[in-house]
Amino acid sequence: MNYRRLQSFLLGCAVFASLPAASALGASTPWVSVGPEGGDARSFAFDPTHPQHLYLGTLDSWIYESNDGGASWKRLARLGKTDDLVVDNLAVDEADPKTIYAAVWRMTRDGGGIYVSHDAGQSWTSFAGMEGQSVRSFAQAPSNSKILVAGAISGIYRSEDGGEHWAQISPQGSGEIRKVESVAIDPQDPKTIYAGTWHLPWKTTDGGANWKNIKQGVIDDSDVFSIIIDPARPSVVYASACSGIYLSDTGGEVFRKVQGIPSTARRTRVLMQDPVNRNIVYAGTTEGLYKTADGGANWARMTGPDVIINDVYVDPKDDKHVLLATDRSGVLASMDGAATFTASNAGISQRQVTAFLTDAKKPETLYAGVVNDKSYGGVFVSEDGGRTWAQRSQGLDGRDVFSLVQSDDGTIFAGTNHGLFRWDGSTWQQDGMVANTREKTVLVTRHGKREKKTVTEADKPTPIDGQVNSIAVSGTVWFAATSTGVYRSVTQGATWTGPVLNDADYRFVDEHGPVVFAARRNDLRVSDDSGMNWKAVALPAKLTQVQALTTQPDGTLWLGGREGAFFSKDQGQTWEAMTNLPFGNIASVDWNESMKRVVITSLDSTLVFAVDPTEKSWKWWDTGWRVRRVHTMGGRLVAASLYDGIVVQPESSGQTGVLQQATK
Repeated sequence: MNYRRLQSFLLGCAVFASLPAASALGASTPWVSVGPEGGDARSFAFDPTHPQHLYLGTLDSWIYESNDGGASWKRLARLGKTDDLVVDNLAVDEADPKTIYAAVWRMTRDGGGIYVSHDAGQSWTSFAGMEGQSVRSFAQAPSNSKILVAGAISGIYRSEDGGEHWAQISPQGSGEIRKVESVAIDPQDPKTIYAGTWHLPWKTTDGGANWKNIKQGVIDDSDVFSIIIDPARPSVVYASACSGIYLSDTGGEVFRKVQGIPSTARRTRVLMQDPVNRNIVYAGTTEGLYKTADGGANWARMTGPDVIINDVYVDPKDDKHVLLATDRSGVLASMDGAATFTASNAGISQRQVTAFLTDAKKPETLYAGVVNDKSYGGVFVSEDGGRTWAQRSQGLDGRDVFSLVQSDDGTIFAGTNHGLFRWDGSTWQQDGMVANTREKTVLVTRHGKREKKTVTEADKPTPIDGQVNSIAVSGTVWFAATSTGVYRSVTQGATWTGPVLNDADYRFVDEHGPVVFAARRNDLRVSDDSGMNWKAVALPAKLTQVQALTTQPDGTLWLGGREGAFFSKDQGQTWEAMTNLPFGNIASVDWNESMKRVVITSLDSTLVFAVDPTEKSWKWWDTGWRVRRVHTMGGRLVAASLYDGIVVQPESSGQTGVLQQATK
């Protein structure tokens, strides 16, 4: 966020034609991430002098810390200035445990780098020599802590001075030694380096001056995800690839494929050798954890096939203590050598919340709907303002949740990627049964004569199967905007008709009495008769696509998009822009009944603005997070973040009251 631009806005903000000057700035204490617990976890590292002191990397630039062996976690630091850095590699310097390295790549675009901390993770700086590199692998030489090796999309890099200077040691412009997913350094000879690419493994014995393809025994065109070297017997090398797990007793000269792991789990993302018993090796795959106790001769799966594993930690002082960093289920912990696992996510909140609701009947109850977490996701509920959460997803069967609403009688509805569901107090029941009728002409005999008669037939009810993006349940007629069109219900959701708008990919619907607005990304429709008839409405001239929609109680329509926020008081016949708003790329515009304001958020900013169009006043908060939905809970604000779960306004002094209005 550009704070000079913000200050300029605050000193002369125009909400409609002009907005009077502000009397004070909003408070900037970051809001608190409260859950739901879990989500995606990517990588582990530990303090060699205190193995209970662990670090955890995530996919949104955050690093967590645990001082109790992973039983509980706290946020330690966020790397860089973006929230899309995937922290796939963490390493603690064995010579100086206060020095930590984090190698990262960007999830949404090219770029990344290597960060270093010299104060146990409190502060971080990036190595200039690796800025912009998409770093997928990293290793520190066991025999010389100053020697570092990084594998990136562009090749392999080496530092001999702890990262201050870097040199590319793979051939410049090589079409083969690039897209380097794994690296390993010989425990005795730092010039011997192994590298796994998206196309087979390589090895150098002279620090990168010369490279040899070590593919003998490896199925051609194998992506090599992980390489580990036995520290006591450096000639023993394990490699995991998309085609399976391989073992070499000859320093990579010849590999043989390890048997015992089914081909369906062949994407083995990580290999980890037990530091106490070297014959025990763990393989983290896309279909669970496998373990061998005899050096790879036999393997057994230790978890269910739904667990996707990114990293494995084995406690060097208690090898029965095993942690898994997973997709969707966060951190899983075992105290019996991987025989059983339980969730160990206290303090971790990496959920992507796409639907969020505060209960109108129970002020401390929150609902969060998440995506991409399959059976570990769905809907989470907190009944104590976010302090604790429970997964309540029975009946959703792993569906993603894109919308949550509450009807006047308190019933909760969830719009998913496959249909509409109603919460009955213990499970989700599929709702959204479409019961259309159609007229049909038939021939009947009356008084001995054949004549035509029009009859009404009811189609067999079928559920809405598209993605339900938005649900409007505030009036007597309900609407659902889905990927297959807009549906209408006059029976409070018991049955639906439609689609009444049958174009694909409707994202938004909102109603104000008989007036209903429905929008796709590039199309806006309005109905004046509760959805019976519709007409097209022109979007604001400067708006390229609709990213948000809401209506005020007086019928004013608001739209948000990349170019900013726009409003219309005449059902879209004319539009005005909310000028001088200090951000664009609008994530949400919502009418907040408690504040009597339109609340606006951005995909590019951590600011939240609340505009009172009647009084021509505004409030703003810097949440510290990019958020998409903001609600009121017991006098405080609460919001859904893009990647970090639910965040709540602090209870500290100055945070719970009303911020100053603009002076007149």
